[in-house]
Amino acid sequence: INPLAELTQKRRVSALGTGGIARDRAGVEVRDVHNSHYGRLCPIETPEGPSIGLISSLATYAKVDEYGFIKTPFLKVVQNGNETSVTKEVIYLTADEESDHVIASAATPMDEHGLFIESRVIARRNGETGIYDANEITAMDVSPKQVVSVATSSIPFLEHDDASRALMGANMQRQAVPLLQPTSPIVGTGVEYRAAKDSGAVVIAKNSGYVTYVDGKKIIITPEPTDTIKSGSKTLYKVGGEFDYGIAKKLYETKSVQNDQYDLVQFFRSNQDTLILQKPIVMQGEYVDAGDVIADGPSTENGELALGRNVTVAFMTWEGYNYEDAVIMSEDLVKHDVYTSIHIDEYEIETRDLKQANGKEEITREIPNVGQEAIKFLDERGIIVPGSEVKEGDILVGKITPKGVFEPTPSEKLIHAVIGDKAKEYRDSSLRVPHGGGGVVQSVQYFSKKNGDQLPTGVNEQIRVYIAKKRKITEGDKMAGRHGNKGVISKILPREDMPYLADGTYVDIMLNPLGVPSRMNIGQILEIHLGISAQKLGIKVASPVFDGVTNDELGAIMEEAGIAPDGKTTLYDGRTGEPYNNRISVGVMYMIKLSHMVDDKLHARNVGPYTLVTQQPMGGKAQNGGQR
Repeated sequence: INPLAELTQKRRVSALGTGGIARDRAGVEVRDVHNSHYGRLCPIETPEGPSIGLISSLATYAKVDEYGFIKTPFLKVVQNGNETSVTKEVIYLTADEESDHVIASAATPMDEHGLFIESRVIARRNGETGIYDANEITAMDVSPKQVVSVATSSIPFLEHDDASRALMGANMQRQAVPLLQPTSPIVGTGVEYRAAKDSGAVVIAKNSGYVTYVDGKKIIITPEPTDTIKSGSKTLYKVGGEFDYGIAKKLYETKSVQNDQYDLVQFFRSNQDTLILQKPIVMQGEYVDAGDVIADGPSTENGELALGRNVTVAFMTWEGYNYEDAVIMSEDLVKHDVYTSIHIDEYEIETRDLKQANGKEEITREIPNVGQEAIKFLDERGIIVPGSEVKEGDILVGKITPKGVFEPTPSEKLIHAVIGDKAKEYRDSSLRVPHGGGGVVQSVQYFSKKNGDQLPTGVNEQIRVYIAKKRKITEGDKMAGRHGNKGVISKILPREDMPYLADGTYVDIMLNPLGVPSRMNIGQILEIHLGISAQKLGIKVASPVFDGVTNDELGAIMEEAGIAPDGKTTLYDGRTGEPYNNRISVGVMYMIKLSHMVDDKLHARNVGPYTLVTQQPMGGKAQNGGQR
């Protein structure tokens, strides 16, 4: 669904399955965090619910050895006389090897030569933390984020959040829907670039060279040749000579060198019905190094992970509309497509041989009891034409099914042959756009036994129709920040009713202040203060986990940006223009639209199917049920 979800999926570790533990047998001890998890399994990222603690995620720097043990890296510490210094040598240790070492934390103060500044340092041995003499230390953590997984390490100010809320934050980032215009966070943690690059969602240059051709479908890079290249008597390029864009362009035009061509993915549907689209971020004539990102994928911006948008947030109540974690949003965000995403739905229909009706189903335009208006978008085969705009109930593929066994008399056969009346023998079983569907037909795939396509037994033809739809954010959609602060949109207000700052800036989103104290995810408060300061200064900030911006640094940045020390400001009521009685916390937060959208969940039924045994209505939207 997004690059982070893809990356996390590949790094998942499970205690279930063959030779593992059964979910119903697992006790609390098995699921609990153990000190051997340090640097190997993330203590935070695990599902909520029955499989909590049984399914984990590999920590950022962990690797699995050939025996299946998880190892984590440490820096080797050596003694030179009475000096203790940290070397650049990295050693990977399993949990039992680690118990022989005294390990200092990555935040231990050192000088530029790698010597410990203090004679007594905080370290751990056998999972127990204590204070040790510097000369007892044998290893040191590589990084503060080696404890946590990739998803967890992309939460800024993680150290200020309660663990259960951080768990929700890490899990919800994986449910972010790729937006139409993604933006990388103003307040990040520094892992965004690497996470996007390693996820495989972006296109990476294999070799260095000049971009000699670029459009929406492909990028061509001309690398520096290793041999002298001549065209007739003219030398185009000499080894060791100058290589610039002009030379690269000539080499590309004369086809005298092997160019690197990168084909970009266009309008491809993911398994979650979201859009996968790659777009170039390099210009013609630009020089790129090997390993550079040259095209963005879904949920990335300039090669950085971009799951959501930076929006102006105020922690305040408004007429009770943000009760119970509800979110109030400005209509501006809807108008400007801030949280708009594109979804592609797949609909499938097949024709079979029917034994009991001694006939077969047919794809056709001639559907009984259906007027011309309903089939105007179908081609001569009875299949919808790509590019058509369809709504609920429209026919996508016309199909008729024999009504069952009856042997017509010779006279009936003659009448049918003359009049061509299929209505009495066939019933309409066409593929229609279901409730909540609609959009523009993007493409149609047709498979048939006659064409030699491999289809399941008894199936003659199979047709898949793909419908693309722009979904603007609406009431009932689920939103979240990165600190487990999730909520459902309860009201979308016109811009003129939203509160505004003294300089006329309107607030984008209002959140309930009661969502903070009992949940203890203070990271979101620090994020909005740092976010608005960074936005005013025109910078982006990376605040790595456990090693991020300190309170003093945050105070200094806020002072430089001209923001009050408590981060609060006077807001004015958009309806009356009067200032509110109390000053309000306003800032910039990175908010994400999650894949739990109201369009997928809204369901109503008049009459529908019943369960055979109990004669109660079926359950679920998929069965057109009357129970949730």
